[in-house]
Amino acid sequence: MTSLQEIREPIHEHLEIFEKKFRSSMKSSVPLLDKITHYIIKRKGKQMRPMFVFLTAGLCGNINDSTYRAASLIELLHTATLVHDDVVDDSNLRRGFFSINALWKNKIAVLVGDYLLSKGLLLALESDEANLLKIVSNAAREMSEGELMQIEKARRLDIKEDIYFTIIRKKTASLIASCCACGAASAGSEPATIEKMRLFGEYTGIAFQIKDDLFDYEFLNLTGKPNGTDIKDRKMTLPLIFTLNNTSLTEKRTIINTVKNHNSDAGKVSELIDKVNKTGGIRYTKDKMLEYRQKALQILNDFSESNYKTALEQLVIFTTERNK
Repeated sequence: MTSLQEIREPIHEHLEIFEKKFRSSMKSSVPLLDKITHYIIKRKGKQMRPMFVFLTAGLCGNINDSTYRAASLIELLHTATLVHDDVVDDSNLRRGFFSINALWKNKIAVLVGDYLLSKGLLLALESDEANLLKIVSNAAREMSEGELMQIEKARRLDIKEDIYFTIIRKKTASLIASCCACGAASAGSEPATIEKMRLFGEYTGIAFQIKDDLFDYEFLNLTGKPNGTDIKDRKMTLPLIFTLNNTSLTEKRTIINTVKNHNSDAGKVSELIDKVNKTGGIRYTKDKMLEYRQKALQILNDFSESNYKTALEQLVIFTTERNK
């Protein structure tokens, strides 16, 4: 599998410039805010979202000032949602570091998230980028809807496969879709091309989330067993949904009882993971992931060969073959 470092190569210089621009876009005259935003920047992840923005812009035309603003807008939105998510989930860790709410408490974390959202709005409006703002605002709306749908369904554990796909399309895929749509829009693409790239990002995002769901069943922790974290959190993901749809009524009741009432019992969780494997839930989920990956790659076939196209193809494959 091609490494992220290699995939970044066609846009390496752009990403370095972007980091500086993004840092300055978070600046504030309030010392506390500056301290917190500096902490956030130090903990940045793999930069996959900016990669999608820049590679799509390169594929569709050219990388320009609008592309940098698009990438900053996406990152401001994404960072704001992560800060708010940690408050909602009462999470003290983010990527192995203390979360903002763990260090500065919930009230400050919520206000920091609000500040980042407002910086994104102003960045778009001051640069007259209403088209980018519309794309990103739609993603923000969909992410909120997806999160609320998941919370609502988790209470009753009655998620069907079509609802699961609606949730992950909104909650996860909409952000990657907006990266690709913004990248195409920043390069001056026609509406049809922007929509095509939005769909490319959506398919990639769905494959990405399905891969995340598989980690719970495939990757082993220090005890030599899968983590089962989603089961402990009462999250109904595709392997489990498939198993529920392909088992007897009695077994279905046992599974739901385990998820509802025994999700912290390591033995019962391990038994459930075994059942999911034996029922074919893992194989089915992998096939679905590869189906969405292929749909994304198919869209790229409409574009001429270039370093940007090759890198995007490799990035799609990376999202489904990564080990974390």
